[in-house]
Amino acid sequence: MIRPAKISEIPNILSITRACAIKMEQNGIYQWNEHYPSEAAFINDVERGELYVILDNGSILGTIVVSTFMDDEYHPIQWLTPNGNSTYIHRLSIHPDHQGKGLAQQLMDFAEAYSKDQHFVSVRLDTFSQNHRNQRFYEQRGYQRLGDIFFPKQSPHPFHCYELVL
Repeated sequence: MIRPAKISEIPNILSITRACAIKMEQNGIYQWNEHYPSEAAFINDVERGELYVILDNGSILGTIVVSTFMDDEYHPIQWLTPNGNSTYIHRLSIHPDHQGKGLAQQLMDFAEAYSKDQHFVSVRLDTFSQNHRNQRFYEQRGYQRLGDIFFPKQSPHPFHCYELVL
C-alpha cells in the first residue's frame, strides 16, 4: 500500500534512508551522507503533502517524494518539455532488507500514474553519476538522460538529470 507519510513517521523514514546510505557506501557509492537526506527535508515534504510511503503489514518499507517544486540546480538543464508542468522525484528509498522485490518499481509506477492523472507533461529526477544501478533502473523505465548538476554537500561527482515525457 502506498499512502502519504505522516510527521510521526519521519524517525522511521530516516532509519530507512540511513540504512540505504550504509548499503550504498558498502558498494562504493557515496551518494547520501550526514547532510542528505535530512530530517528538515522530510518535514518539508510532509508539510507540502509530497512524501509517500510504501507499507507492508503496517511497516514502512520505502519512500518517494513527488514534488511540483523545481530546485534551482535544475534550471541550467535543457529539459524535453517546458518548465512549469512537471513533477520531480526525490528521495526514493527502499530499506535494504526489502530491495529487489519490485517496491521501487511500484513507487515509480505510483509517481508516474499520479503525474499523468494530474495532467503533468513529464516526470523529472536526478540520480548520482556513480550509482550505475539507479541509472539502469530509470533508463529501463524510459527516462532520458539530459545533463548534469552538482550538489557539493553530497559529492564532488555530478548527478545526472533525467526526464520521462508522459
